[in-house]
Amino acid sequence: MLTKRYGLAGLCVLLVGLVVMALWGSMSSSAKSSSGSGSGQLVGAQDAAPAGSGSYGSYGSYGGSSASPSGGASAGAPAGGGQVGGALTVRNDAKLGMVVTDGQGFTLYRFDKDTAKPPMSNCNDGCAKTWPPVSKEGSTAGTGIDAGMLGEVTRADGSKQLTLGGWPVYRYAQDAAAGDTKGQGVGGTWFALAPDGKKAAASASGASASAAPATAAPAYPAETPAGEAPKPATGGAKVSVAANPQLGQIVVDAQGMTLYQFAKDPSWPMKSMCEGQCAMTWKPAPVVDPSQVSGVDPKLIGKLQRSDGTWQLSVNCKPVYTFTGDKAPGDANGNGKDNLWFAINAAGKPVTGK
Repeated sequence: MLTKRYGLAGLCVLLVGLVVMALWGSMSSSAKSSSGSGSGQLVGAQDAAPAGSGSYGSYGSYGGSSASPSGGASAGAPAGGGQVGGALTVRNDAKLGMVVTDGQGFTLYRFDKDTAKPPMSNCNDGCAKTWPPVSKEGSTAGTGIDAGMLGEVTRADGSKQLTLGGWPVYRYAQDAAAGDTKGQGVGGTWFALAPDGKKAAASASGASASAAPATAAPAYPAETPAGEAPKPATGGAKVSVAANPQLGQIVVDAQGMTLYQFAKDPSWPMKSMCEGQCAMTWKPAPVVDPSQVSGVDPKLIGKLQRSDGTWQLSVNCKPVYTFTGDKAPGDANGNGKDNLWFAINAAGKPVTGK
């Protein structure tokens, strides 16, 4: 009996061994076949990455592996993974004079350790995560920018970076909102760009500074008392804050009409999803200068270019609109419409009245 038991155990071990060998042979065959065709599938997966991947990501995501301009480009991103500048324009900054901004109103910078003749970037690796290079691809000359001043430079990773007056162009990861100039003077080597490629700070005491508005509306004036209908803004303010009996303090335009955000509009890259008939009902608010804002932090004020080429006001990186259903100052008939449209508070956040 003992002999039969050991013989049965040996037979079981032999069977297990045969099964393991069969599985091993199958795995080896599969690995060989995938080495010839699998590599092609991997390349295809990269090529299928979304077109917008890494091309104009959230400013708050700078420094992440997916947003690193020096980390290489996906197939849909500009060469080298640089940040698209869009249509460059000029903003009159109260402290720096005329400064260059990208298509969404974010300040653009130059680096003193770079060179303009010949153009050369010396900001790579970790530096490029903090100061994302602006890609030549997708960057154009907008209002106030001489197209002849734009050029390109080949970076160390082979990507093409935009230049202005020969100087490589960057954004700053710590600029969280359009109009921020937190990169100005960092390390004594980073400066906002003037339209001629020079340092904006150098021209702040000259003609550019003199062009700044002589007076600006107070940043946070007294708000409309609760229970009173908002009145058209005075003192040159084009955007202000007023009290609504149901919603509290909300943002209104120069006529006292409520401004709304659309839940389907992405915050970054900023884009209006309200086109055609939608835009007939929800009118895109016109752009205003941050100096003409009261009750709202001017740094939250920006703009975006719509598909038809016109410009629209944004608050806290979201397009804003007026509602044709609002007939008088103080109306907020559009709030909660389709659970997609909402008035906003002074921080640029939707309000529900709940």
